[in-house]
Amino acid sequence: MGLFGPLKPLHRAEEDGKALAKTLSWPHLMALGIGGIIGTGIYTLTGVGAGLAGPGVILSFALCGLVCACAALCYTEMSTMIPAAGSAYTYTYSAIGEIAGWVVGWALILEYSLACSSVAVGWSAHLVGFLNETIGLQLPAALMNAPHAGGLVNLPAVLVSLSVMGLLLVGARESATINIFLVIIKIVALGAFIVLGLPAIQAGNYDPFAPFGFIGQQMGGEKVGIMAAAAIVFFAFFGFDAVSTSAEEAKNPGRDLTVGILGSMGVSTLIYMLVAAVAVGVVPFAEIASSAEPLPHILREIGYTTVAAFVGGAAIVALPSVILVMMYGQSRIFFVMARDGLLPPAVAKVNKKGSPALITLITGVFVAIFAGFVPLKEIAALSNAGTLIAFIAVALSMIILRKKMPDVTRTFKVPAHLLVGGAAILGCGFIFYSLPVQSQLFTFVWMIAGLIVYFSYGRWNSRLRKGT
Repeated sequence: MGLFGPLKPLHRAEEDGKALAKTLSWPHLMALGIGGIIGTGIYTLTGVGAGLAGPGVILSFALCGLVCACAALCYTEMSTMIPAAGSAYTYTYSAIGEIAGWVVGWALILEYSLACSSVAVGWSAHLVGFLNETIGLQLPAALMNAPHAGGLVNLPAVLVSLSVMGLLLVGARESATINIFLVIIKIVALGAFIVLGLPAIQAGNYDPFAPFGFIGQQMGGEKVGIMAAAAIVFFAFFGFDAVSTSAEEAKNPGRDLTVGILGSMGVSTLIYMLVAAVAVGVVPFAEIASSAEPLPHILREIGYTTVAAFVGGAAIVALPSVILVMMYGQSRIFFVMARDGLLPPAVAKVNKKGSPALITLITGVFVAIFAGFVPLKEIAALSNAGTLIAFIAVALSMIILRKKMPDVTRTFKVPAHLLVGGAAILGCGFIFYSLPVQSQLFTFVWMIAGLIVYFSYGRWNSRLRKGT
């Protein structure tokens, strides 16, 4: 029993009907990570970040990549040490205690649900722009916007959410295999943007590099500056943590998770840096900030109309892979929390394919409702808050278990673990500090609600507390 409740064993055999099938290898996991990382952030948040930091958004991406690289190393050690579903929730439960694990699980629910919904809304916006630019078709505004945004429902966002849910119901391996092809489409499209944009870069667009400073300032009621942009574009980097939620389904956890997490993080960070550098170098940052689809807009500005249509089309085809990864991650978090007794046990059952069908269905409907009826305002910042809490918890868990259980076999060990773990904790804490104040307050309220749920239900039904 720890200070924050009972500690979950590092390894525990699950009863029949409550174990996930081992169907994934490292190509599936690496594609799963790249599919989650490369998506909405690079297609839409490049413009948002440029508006907050100017050309300094390149540094914002670099800082986020550095912090996430430290977190990724911690995730890799923890996921190979504890090859069970549940990601940061499971690691925290085992290292710190049940209450801390619940808080992190509750934060992950915030992260994944808002991420899914926001990507669905972003996909809908790209669909509108693509149809309008290519064939001149304008869809009814009432069916493209949430009620508070002047419409009835964002119907495309609802449909893409439900479609991804249906794909996940088919099975994890089938979903991950299809995701590989979606990832290839995204990388080809972004590669085309980089190659065609490089010759059009104008050095003058990088001056001034940081018009709003590093720490930033308040302007027009919002935080601006390189760190303020980092707090928003951080949304673009999480996705590798969804790979660790698949630990229980990996055929060879030690090899597959190490390659999947670190490989996807390295490839995605390199692509992000290149795309951001080209984007702010080709056109003035203020122009990027005003565009809902910055990459196709930039290509049209330099005369590549056909390629712009391809990049926009690639976003339409590939962004659902981000929804797939996030929805997959959330369904696994719900699944493990229910299997541990902290949520109703009915949702922990798996179907004949080894997939948690009921919780996938519930997650899909929940995401579709949010995507269809809630406007996209600061949703990335809210999702980031949950992610930052999870990253801090994983780094802290890694440090604690190195101290408490130094002799436990670790397939992968973080080099200079105190330095790397400390950098992840401090870096995530600084980014959380840079979030909008209203996002910080909402996160506090969300956590209070989560603790009420835990002390009302989870504490009394915990399998560890019952000794089952």
